Amino acid sequence: MGGLFGIVSQTDCVTDLYYGTDYHSHLGTKRGGLAVRDEQVFHRAIHNIENSYFRTKFEAELTRFHGRQGIGVISDTDPQPLIIDSHLGTFGIVTVGRINNLEQLARRALARKHYFSGSSDGVINPTEVTAMLICQEESFEAGIRAAQEAIKGSCSLLLLTEKGVYAARDRLGRTPLVIGRRPGALAISSESCAFANLGFAVDHFLGPGETLLLTADGWEQRLAPGEEMQVCAFLWVYYGYPASEYEGINVEQVRYQCGAVLARGDDVAADCVAGIPDSGVGHALGYANEKRIPYRRPFVKYTPTWPRSFMPQNQAMRDLVARMKLIPVRRLIDGQRLLFCDDSIVRGTQLKENVQVLFECGACQVHMRLACPTLIFPCEFLNFSSSRSTLDLAGRKIIQRLEGTEDKDLDLYAQAGSAKNLEMIEEIRRLLHLSSLKYQRLEDLVAAIGLPKDRLCTHCWDNSSYG
Repeated sequence: MGGLFGIVSQTDCVTDLYYGTDYHSHLGTKRGGLAVRDEQVFHRAIHNIENSYFRTKFEAELTRFHGRQGIGVISDTDPQPLIIDSHLGTFGIVTVGRINNLEQLARRALARKHYFSGSSDGVINPTEVTAMLICQEESFEAGIRAAQEAIKGSCSLLLLTEKGVYAARDRLGRTPLVIGRRPGALAISSESCAFANLGFAVDHFLGPGETLLLTADGWEQRLAPGEEMQVCAFLWVYYGYPASEYEGINVEQVRYQCGAVLARGDDVAADCVAGIPDSGVGHALGYANEKRIPYRRPFVKYTPTWPRSFMPQNQAMRDLVARMKLIPVRRLIDGQRLLFCDDSIVRGTQLKENVQVLFECGACQVHMRLACPTLIFPCEFLNFSSSRSTLDLAGRKIIQRLEGTEDKDLDLYAQAGSAKNLEMIEEIRRLLHLSSLKYQRLEDLVAAIGLPKDRLCTHCWDNSSYG
């Protein structure tokens, strides 16, 4: 997915930029980047973070960075930030999102004799395409508006300019941006959890398509927000850090509520409740508290020497890292009826291995409760999965097995409680060797978040999409 952080300050901002960007490391594993502006000079660094942590790659470089305004990014796509020379002046740019019509936009630009500096993994850099769209207009504001109108998918961005830092949320608000304020400085962040330890207080959540200009003295609205919003519901279920808020709604609180709803509709007998570390913990605590069943940790996570496994580009390494990081606690497993909560099942490979380990350690039963409905449709807006095939989704794979094709009666399979939906879930349960399996109903997930359904993007569960 990726995350953004920017800052403007009356004093040097490099340390705050460094830590603020690092607080987005849970959102991606491919590249990290920083850029600061010191009078007329830009300082930039980009590093691969697939096999190491963000801090370890940038710490040694901080002494050469100086400036009172800067931008940072954690990216699972292209190398960023870019420094662009244009008729609008020299500026830095970082983006998150997904441009579905990237090839079309690039082809149109090349036909007008435009050129691009290169490609990343054989694909023209989407951040450079966004910068190109902005530079076709006569002001940053007009350029941002034109880019948002031209891009199909989503693109939130920060621009580091002579005037200050421009912050623009994508047109339908699929990815969040929030302003933090402290005396003498303003920050802009994808995750509000980046603010607390840096002394910032939440000041303003940007609306869909809203564009602001930040200076050390304050912020000004340059483009008003649109009326329609489609913020990604999966932010609260999985992506987001527990301490963060989006639209003023805390991630951990939503996860508690998801778990509680799952518990209220469940009659299975279990000796304890556990969360698959880490994203299942909040859901499991909500379930355990509602049911008044002990919360325990039959799996513990070993992190000192293993890199993160959120979305490595090598799937085999991702599976290996995920398996090696979870260590079973046999004394809490043997002879127990275990109920686990997790955010979702994507491929199911890791969960199947976890379930096998639990039974090998003496578990009597292993039940699974998921905080969201079955994933049937791949994300089209946030690069949630790098998979090239819908058959990588466990739900879609079962549909192909049942129907002989992967795209038959998808609406019926997505409808909670329908005969086809229940048949799909039962087949997934058998595949994973679970004692029982239940998914959250979409209406219950929406209620747990607390926003109207038409303000949330729920495409990966029900194929709904706007704009």
